[in-house]
Amino acid sequence: MNSTLAIIKPDAFKANYTGKIIDIILKNEFFIKAMKLVKLSEIEAKGFYQVHREKPFFNDLIKFMTSGPSIVMVLEKENAVEEWRALMGETDPKKAKEGTIRALYGHDIEKNAVHGSDSNENAHNEIAYFFPQIDLL
Repeated sequence: MNSTLAIIKPDAFKANYTGKIIDIILKNEFFIKAMKLVKLSEIEAKGFYQVHREKPFFNDLIKFMTSGPSIVMVLEKENAVEEWRALMGETDPKKAKEGTIRALYGHDIEKNAVHGSDSNENAHNEIAYFFPQIDLL
């Protein structure tokens, strides 16, 4: 079993898609190892998204991610990172395959409903950011 971090972003939370997204996760045979509701502060969001700090969209990303509650989860499954990324769909919901979470619930490249780790190394780091008590070994 591998782990990945998943976030249901403020846009999806506000639109009441949380239950639908969790249902999709479970129907795709992920195990939710941990889950919590968070309201990111600006400092927390900047810390989490520090890899993007030099990119032009950084400030908009921070503003969006602090705009409301999010659900953060640790998902487990064989090839969790790849499986979750496939289930999420392309970053731009307009390019996402039909049936993916972003195609169903995303609005645009920023407000795209969910986040997922892009590598096993980043999954480990991202999980530790939100769930430092979880042992991934």
